[in-house]
Order: sequence, then structure tokens, then C-alpha cells
Amino acid sequence: MSKKILLSHGGGGEETQNLIKDLFFKHFDNEILLRMEDAASLVMHDHKIAFTTDSFVVSPLFFKGGNIGKLAIAGTVNDLSMMGAKPRYMTCSFMIEEGFLYSHLEEIVISMRDEMAKSGVKIVAGDTKVVPRGGVDGLFINTAGIGEIMCENISAHNLENDDVIIVSNEVGNHGACILATREEIELESDLQTDCTSLWKPVEALINAGVKIHALRDATRGGLSAVLNEWAVTSHVCIEVDEAKIPVAKEVRGVCELLGFEPYEFANEGTMVIALPKKEAHRAVEVLKQFNETAKVAIIGYVSNIYVDKVVLHTPWGSERFLEPPKGELLPRIC
Repeated sequence: MSKKILLSHGGGGEETQNLIKDLFFKHFDNEILLRMEDAASLVMHDHKIAFTTDSFVVSPLFFKGGNIGKLAIAGTVNDLSMMGAKPRYMTCSFMIEEGFLYSHLEEIVISMRDEMAKSGVKIVAGDTKVVPRGGVDGLFINTAGIGEIMCENISAHNLENDDVIIVSNEVGNHGACILATREEIELESDLQTDCTSLWKPVEALINAGVKIHALRDATRGGLSAVLNEWAVTSHVCIEVDEAKIPVAKEVRGVCELLGFEPYEFANEGTMVIALPKKEAHRAVEVLKQFNETAKVAIIGYVSNIYVDKVVLHTPWGSERFLEPPKGELLPRIC
């Protein structure tokens, strides 16, 4: 029976990793791609740059705290920022379904303009395609981004024993927001997506001289996907204190109602940081100065009790492996 692509192959979990490694890496093999970073680190005429690309197919197009346009800018900016690169230039392509409202498209474009102002990135080239009804679901956006590397050697390969693990914000807000909107779950709260550009907090860490080993924005697959990828890439164990992971009560409620774990929910403005223990306090103090990272928390550390594993210590004194996400999770989350 012929293999077919499933929704789970786009979920950011184990199936996505298998597709990338077994198909794309097999045929596109090169040392830059195989590093599996958020953006490629390149040298061009003695200038070190980061280069990334992304596509956005989120459903619904509008949600609490954002829309597909804001998401496209923040997502691209954050991929560059996670490499210690100042976002400079972007390309943006729109695939628009026939009949899409001009007013909705303008609202999306305005939100993109406003989000670009936060980091100073500029859209300098683009493309527009309109397809017949049914060709796309309203609007898809594809981007590419170039940034100037301001801090070198930030990589998932760099984790060392005794490193501290930090999250910059509550986890799971974006995933819970999208899911609640889709399922028409009325939340008696102001829960909204965490979608935002993170270059300013990252720049502040760099300017403060904080030594960063690894950075990653926890998008598809959430915190669980990031920690498991780091553990495997650096061949270490990451131990996490579940009680210290910041999770909004509304997110916990949605997870309990629908049977999800908040650590697997997508984020669009929350990053995970690995750095030496001696740098942790200074990093937290820097991040607390920004609204988007004010809920920063130290959640764990790197050890050598296992290899390629993430251990979750529960509030009840037990522990379990935090496995990489599997299955469909939430398709079209970003």
C-alpha cells in the first residue's frame, strides 16, 4: 500500500521529524541543512547572516490577539532572532482565494506593518497569486527572512551539563486560543495568542553580555518538541520541574476538557533558552523588563542521568519521560 502524507506529518512532532529526516534530508543533504536550526547561518563576503523561510496556513485567519499577517511577521522575525540575528529584510508572498474580502486583506496587511515596526524588519520583495474558489482556504502567506548575526554560535548542539533551561512566557496560549476559537469554546477570560516578535528581548540579552547556548521559539509541538529536539541533538538529558512551568489556568482548562497537554500546544511568542547556570539570574532580570517576557521562569536544567531524554518531575514527587509529540495535534495552527 502506497504511503500517503497525513496531517500528523505537519504537526511539528515525531512524524514531522521523520518526514524531514527520511525524505528531505535524504535528497537535499548538506551540512547547513542538517544542523536543523530555525534559520541557516551563512557567510557571504565576510558578513554573517541568518536566512529562513516559513509558510502560514492558520485557521481561522483571525483570532484573539492576532491574525495570519501578524503571525507571518512574528514567526519569521522570531526564527531569525533565535539565531542571534537582527531581522533586516523579508519577502512575502500572498496566495489569495477568489472572493476574499478586500477589507479583510487590508486589515491583515496593516497588522503586518504594525508588527514589522517592533523589530525594524522591512518587506523588500513579494509575490501575489489569486486562485479560483477552493484553491486555498481564504489566504495563505509564505515568507523568507534575512538577518544580521549579532551573536554567534547559538545552536541546539551547544547544551552542556548543568545548563539552565528558561521559558520566556506562559506556554500553550496560542494553541489554546486557536483551538477554543475553532471549537467555539467560550472562555470567561481574556486569553489570547502570545503571538509577538521577540527580537527586542533577545537583543537585550545580547547587549547585556549574557552567554546563550541555545534559543528556540516553541511553535508547533510546543515546549515538549523543543526540549526533546535539544536533548537528542546535544545528546544530553533535560530535567524539568513541572510546577515551575508557567501555564495559564485557561490553558489548563482547555487541555483538561479536550485531553491535551499544555507542553505540546503551539506558541508564537514564547522562547526556550539554554544557558550556563551562572548566567540564569541575569537573563531573568533582563527578560522581566519586557511585557512579552515578563512571565519568564527557570524550569529545569541539563544533566547526564540519561541520554537523549527529557524527564518531567511532577508536583507529587514522581517523574516521567516527557515524550516528543505524536499524532495530528492541532493542524493548521500557524
